[in-house]
Amino acid sequence: MGDSFIIAIDFGTAYSGYAFSITSREEDIDPHLKVWGEGVGLETPKTPTCILFDEQEEFIGFGYEAKEEYLSKKGQEARDKFLFDCFKMALYGKEINRDMLIKAANGKSMKAMKVFTAALRFLKNDAMETINSTTRGKKFIPSDFTWVLTVPAIWDPSGKQFMREAAMQAGIVTKGKEDKLVIALEPEAASVWCKKLPAEGFITQNISRNSLDQSPGTQYIVVDCGGGTIDITVHEVLEGGALKELHKASGNALGGQNVDRKFKQFLREIFCDGVWDEYEQNYPSEVQKIMYDFTLFKKGDKDIEITCSLNLGRVAQTKKDIEKFLEGVDGASWNEGSIKIYKQKLRSFFNESLQGIIQSLNDILKRDYRIEYILLVGGYADSQILQRHITEEYIDECQVLCPFRPQEAILKGAVEFGRNPAVVASRKSAFTYGIAIASRFDVSKHRADKKYTNKDVLDIVGYQ
Repeated sequence: MGDSFIIAIDFGTAYSGYAFSITSREEDIDPHLKVWGEGVGLETPKTPTCILFDEQEEFIGFGYEAKEEYLSKKGQEARDKFLFDCFKMALYGKEINRDMLIKAANGKSMKAMKVFTAALRFLKNDAMETINSTTRGKKFIPSDFTWVLTVPAIWDPSGKQFMREAAMQAGIVTKGKEDKLVIALEPEAASVWCKKLPAEGFITQNISRNSLDQSPGTQYIVVDCGGGTIDITVHEVLEGGALKELHKASGNALGGQNVDRKFKQFLREIFCDGVWDEYEQNYPSEVQKIMYDFTLFKKGDKDIEITCSLNLGRVAQTKKDIEKFLEGVDGASWNEGSIKIYKQKLRSFFNESLQGIIQSLNDILKRDYRIEYILLVGGYADSQILQRHITEEYIDECQVLCPFRPQEAILKGAVEFGRNPAVVASRKSAFTYGIAIASRFDVSKHRADKKYTNKDVLDIVGYQ
């Protein structure tokens, strides 16, 4: 029963969500995705990876609700709360242990394990409520399911182990049932889903439509464009449709949040003389709102307008009129209560991130592979600027494909992976280990009956 009942959690840097399947394995039905944001007038496949605790470190909320609750607070009341936003990056490239601390928006710290566990517990409980509200008669419990938790392929083993322990503490699986928790690598999950998509499942930048070739021997690169990390893997399709990893996962920390940081840096440069810093310190919830609006704007490729609040105007006024800050600024202007940022400037925020992706891809493409496709997945892949840049860069080398809902590919693929982990047949090992070493035979130390000749080694080292 366990293998056909699957819940997959995509715990992303910027956004998180889950998908589930309660059909038999024989029924090839799309996994169900939880839709988020109804309380704030939205419908999205994931919710912000944002968690709020009170002054006593008691859990208040997760996702849109946590953001809304925090945004509604003023001054000191907001600063007393522990808000963790995009906190998964705390596990990237660091020495990880159970006692490590991570910093909240108010500058205070909490144990990372407590924060991650509370987030996973919320997602687990929400998944069980959602499923049980749609099934009549049968009440499911967590142990009825195989749980799939996705992690970036470029994390080191301590990060993956940390997530496994947090999942245990969150009650996703219990002692003795550890095999009910499957850790899936994000680009692999996406790859599994995209293999199933027809040609009309992909965004096209030109007239011809293409799907991912399933012929044995087809080689392609999966670029998982996340909020925090860019995760790159090379796959080959084997006989029977399983996947083989050809190249150890690579990538960098130049995901979508890098673009957000460039935008915020630009605002800090505009509102100089400490104006932006004062505004951010006194009105953190308003800054959150500006950043949230920007994440929506950056999907497009046109001029954007950022509305300025009265509070920003007041803080600016202590130095000079707010519109004076925009005079002579390259790429932006004041427009009746808003900052207008021109698309050329918007594109410049992407430069460092896109250069990092291109460099990682070039490192792979110069190797001795036969790459036919580059597959773009993850929420950041929704950006038209990113899609167009990668497509134009490699137009003469291979086809660039991006599914219509790139943010959902990992979640849906993770459910498929939970049903059939053997779909990924082999991976490149990050490490190799020796389990024995042979010494040269020494007549004074060794027994004659233990002597043997290793022909392979003799050939390699050139002994006759």
